[in-house]
Amino acid sequence: MKLTLPKSVTDVMELFEKNNFEIYIVGGAVRDLLMCKEATDWDFTTNATPDEMLKFLSADAYYTNSFGTVGFPQEEGTPFEITTYRTEHGGYSDNRRPDEVKWGTSLEEDLKRRDFTVNAMALGVTGNKVQVTREEKEPPQLVTCHLSLIDLFAGQKDLDEKILRTVGDAHDRFSEDALRMMRAVRIATELGFTIEESTLEAIKTNAQLLNKISRERVRDELFKILASKDPVDGINLLRETGILQLIIPELEKAFGVEQKSPGRHHIYDVGTHLLNSLAAVSERNPDPIVRFATLIHDIGKPQTFRKLDTGTITFYNHEVVGASIAKRIADRLRFSNEQKEKLWRLVRFHQFTVTETQTDSALRRFIVNVTPELLNDMIDLRVGDRLGSGSTETSWRTEEFKKRLIEVQKQPFAIRDLKISGNDVMELLKIPAGPKVGEILNDLFRQVVEEGLENEKEVLLKKIEETIQ
Repeated sequence: MKLTLPKSVTDVMELFEKNNFEIYIVGGAVRDLLMCKEATDWDFTTNATPDEMLKFLSADAYYTNSFGTVGFPQEEGTPFEITTYRTEHGGYSDNRRPDEVKWGTSLEEDLKRRDFTVNAMALGVTGNKVQVTREEKEPPQLVTCHLSLIDLFAGQKDLDEKILRTVGDAHDRFSEDALRMMRAVRIATELGFTIEESTLEAIKTNAQLLNKISRERVRDELFKILASKDPVDGINLLRETGILQLIIPELEKAFGVEQKSPGRHHIYDVGTHLLNSLAAVSERNPDPIVRFATLIHDIGKPQTFRKLDTGTITFYNHEVVGASIAKRIADRLRFSNEQKEKLWRLVRFHQFTVTETQTDSALRRFIVNVTPELLNDMIDLRVGDRLGSGSTETSWRTEEFKKRLIEVQKQPFAIRDLKISGNDVMELLKIPAGPKVGEILNDLFRQVVEEGLENEKEVLLKKIEETIQ
């Protein structure tokens, strides 16, 4: 198979062969190359042990784990990971890692312990060495070489048919490592693949094993699903397999909660609306936290649902309840403090009013609550919310609101934003620090905010002099 690869990849393969060791490209890079995509993460497997590798790799290579993986830093991109052939013994008592890992003696032993057929292929040498035609190009350096595809489990066929299936028995693979079920959903979502029927049924049967997996690992897979091109497909797969009920039961409760009532614009139940909103925001914003906030922005509605005698449905304070639920989900999935804060603000303040009669003070309160950094994300969420409700993308009121947000941010939000300080006041009036300085600054701030006094140093100092006189 003729391939064009980064020179750094062929260099490392030649280095292993020079030292009389086998080496193969494995994992997602093989999959990407066969799908004619650019490969960025390069993983290798070899019959060399970590100690043997460290003898001939450069001094910056490192080995800090018990699974035979040596890290090999590159000038650009992520480090190469080179792992000794492995074979596993004993059980998987934690449903995540084998109780005992031993070095294997063959590539076949290593490949048969991998998760999915499309990830269990390898690219290796033709004959006894990497056949490289030195067609180097800048940047980066690329070379053309000939490698053989080792495909013991019909991975290429599944790749061509866009099917994801496990290597061997699906129940065994998922009981060995329960996180593989989340990875199945994620990979199928990222590639637009269908999960093979027996593999899908095994996920449904074994989904409860995910309770034994660290929340951080589940969170990371969820973020990757949300960051994919079609995250709604991933959420639907999580629902179908029962995983969503395990990791975010609050969201599952939203499906079937009606919203349609006289005088209201909603035409979908809450859960369907949330999926539609996620689909819409994904066209605008790649941030998985913004996408997740959009997915759960109405998660407080099932708890606040009320149907009045008139037939009108209300969800009073659902944004407050939803923000509390969002924080609970973030804690459960081990979001960072920054991620949790961002999620909370987007959910808590998404129900903002957009009218032409709003005062500048009201807009300032909104900006302070959301924070200037999140304003664009909040607008994206609002667009997703509107489209997810069956409404238009925007309205003239929304467009005017966006313009006013820009203008209002040119005004000071606090006394510290004034173009003069307490020192300026003391120097001008020849007075010591004290309550009087604060009174003057407070009055200036009021005049800037309420009366349109220009926030410029010369103007403010002149106003102080006029007041004193």
